[in-house]
Amino acid sequence: ESPTKAKTISKFLGKGYAVKSSYGHVRDLPKNKMGIDIKNNFKPGYVIPDKAKEKVNELKKISQKSDEIILATDEDREGEAIAWHLVSALELKKLKSKKIKRIVFHEITKNALEKALKNTREVDINLVNAQQARRILDRLVGYELSPFLWKKIRRGLSAGRVQSIALRFIAEREREIEKFNKEEYWTISAQFKKENTEDKNGFEAGLIKKNDDKIEEVITLKLFAGNYKTKKTIIADKKSADHIATELKNARYKIKDIAKREIKRTPPPPFTTSTLQQTAISALGFSSKQTMMIAQKLYEKGFITYMRTDSLNMSIESMLSAKKIIGKLFGEEYALENPRFFKTKSKGAQEAHEAIRPSRPEKTPDELRKSLDPKQYKLYKLIWSRMIACQMQPAILNSVKVIIKAVPKKSKNNYSFQANGSTVKFDGFLKVYGAKYSTKEKLLPSLEIDELLKLISLNPEKKFTSPPPRYSEAALVKILEEHGIGRPSTYAPTISTIIEREYVKKNEDRKLYPLEIGLLVNDLLVKHFADIVNPEFTAEMENDMDKIAVKKKEWTSVIGNFYKPFHENLVKKTEKVKKEDLVEKVGRKCKKCGGDLVVKFGRFGKFIACSNYPECKYTEKNEADKKIEEENKGVKCEKCGADMIVKYGKFGAFLGCSNYPECKNIQRIENKVGVKCPKCGKGEIVEKKTKKGRIFYACNRYPKCKFALWQKPTGEKCSKCGSLLVFAAKGKARCSNKECGFEKVSEKD
Repeated sequence: ESPTKAKTISKFLGKGYAVKSSYGHVRDLPKNKMGIDIKNNFKPGYVIPDKAKEKVNELKKISQKSDEIILATDEDREGEAIAWHLVSALELKKLKSKKIKRIVFHEITKNALEKALKNTREVDINLVNAQQARRILDRLVGYELSPFLWKKIRRGLSAGRVQSIALRFIAEREREIEKFNKEEYWTISAQFKKENTEDKNGFEAGLIKKNDDKIEEVITLKLFAGNYKTKKTIIADKKSADHIATELKNARYKIKDIAKREIKRTPPPPFTTSTLQQTAISALGFSSKQTMMIAQKLYEKGFITYMRTDSLNMSIESMLSAKKIIGKLFGEEYALENPRFFKTKSKGAQEAHEAIRPSRPEKTPDELRKSLDPKQYKLYKLIWSRMIACQMQPAILNSVKVIIKAVPKKSKNNYSFQANGSTVKFDGFLKVYGAKYSTKEKLLPSLEIDELLKLISLNPEKKFTSPPPRYSEAALVKILEEHGIGRPSTYAPTISTIIEREYVKKNEDRKLYPLEIGLLVNDLLVKHFADIVNPEFTAEMENDMDKIAVKKKEWTSVIGNFYKPFHENLVKKTEKVKKEDLVEKVGRKCKKCGGDLVVKFGRFGKFIACSNYPECKYTEKNEADKKIEEENKGVKCEKCGADMIVKYGKFGAFLGCSNYPECKNIQRIENKVGVKCPKCGKGEIVEKKTKKGRIFYACNRYPKCKFALWQKPTGEKCSKCGSLLVFAAKGKARCSNKECGFEKVSEKD
């Protein structure tokens, strides 16, 4: 498919081979019409796109000169379909004297290619049909459902089998967060020390019981995507916490129990497409789309195995190679005697495929550093570390749990505290892959049962129950995979689509939340096209695709069974659902004609308009836009002195000179957060975006003042060091000075 892959392959082949690239698909459904003959058993009308015609002619000519044509496209369904399209577009069947062969390989290495050339086969029409079925289904849904959205909401919107489910997960989660009622609760921790010691710091323990009853409760909520657990304590308010603290100040503390155990921690399996995306998003800050683009480059250069897979299999050769490098780099005690195998749990996984791993595990990240750009190096290091770690010995930790009994002097109550300690006995795989696992040791002093302790301090802390979190890209990929929705190749483009359509956005913590247009589209689909946004229904369709791939189902019958009820419902809803039923009335009348004023969605967001459009074209700004205009009234153009006025474009509101087109001066509208810059004292902190769209907060006097933060400031200052506090997860505010570490419950949302 790609010239990079072709170049890498050509290095391993001798004379007599011409290695050419198709530059992706050479045939596809047309862009300007549906291209499916529904009455003729859903026959697709494939065309050669204009951009591919020159390449097709070039490949035709070289095919005619060759004795043998070998199709070496990717090993998945998409690759199989490209090979099948090449046979047709190049008219290879007409070249009866030529041999046409198909080869597949997981990695672009000399050994893999030699093995593939000895094991040629024909194009697998079942895999092709599974890909065709997906392509045709997606075209039918997109081409028929998107115009419905244009008529009922506005033009430019789209719907799709997988993207609409992804949007629903995000929309449902937002509603669940809105419905969640935060409950106040308190925890109490204490600092203890041994009675006869000079140690002023001591060690920490948390209150776990009152009169043998656990103080912590787990609340389980049934959500759209499954169960969510949050916790609280039975200490409901400050009064209760203060009462317990008063009793504990005069208590006698004695060690009741000490439990020691050895914990064995085994390494995670090698990467699949899903877990690679999740980990790269969390650990490296990449998006799912960016992760796959970088992984593709690494594969095409021959550095990693094929990056679209849901298998956990690895070749014996690669595992033995890993064992050798582990012994060499870390010592024989870190290597396994026998390879560790992992069982693939993913639905529809193809066991013949391999997990994502280095093609040559002996090539360490540092050895390849000069051949890779910085992002490729980071991703290769992640893949290499994970694969090496999965063939290493488990980590062994020594864990100790100490129970401290507290008996107040003038009370019938008694309390229990728990202190935990851990040390690493043997680091095992953590030597190479410890990113996800905390290896920070927590030491406790040498303690004995019945030993008395001295209380240094008590710390009652106010907390709130945590609402379900918004999805990050990583969490969304995980939930799609868990529900059996989509394939390794679809996760990244699905997320990119709903972001590009502006159905969802990322906040400053890189969590996804729905925009109003996204909620409107989702609600419309849920109400009128329940199957399309039903995870179980979509997962069943994915299951059908897998059955087509192994010839257990006919692709035309799968599409027919879906299309008939879908199309009938669409026809019915097109007639029944009126655009005016979907609009939100603002409760006021039009000043021009007396019609109802309603909220509408345009290219640049929400606005208020007359319901009698197009007869009446009266419009108003919404409240947010009015506020922006009010805040920017009186701003003068620094070029010509005319008034600057608020204008609206693709990226939101901006200031443009009223003297346009004579003066084309524009200014960005600052989104102030109401906090003075702590560095220069003159500027205001404003919301900004990086080139990649990530939100950050900085002084508006830049470049004179370069103060900046990733998290939104609360406006409060840290009581410990005086730095600004910023909003953190789970309703907390923390110090922006990382060295300080101060944290508290935020009083603001």
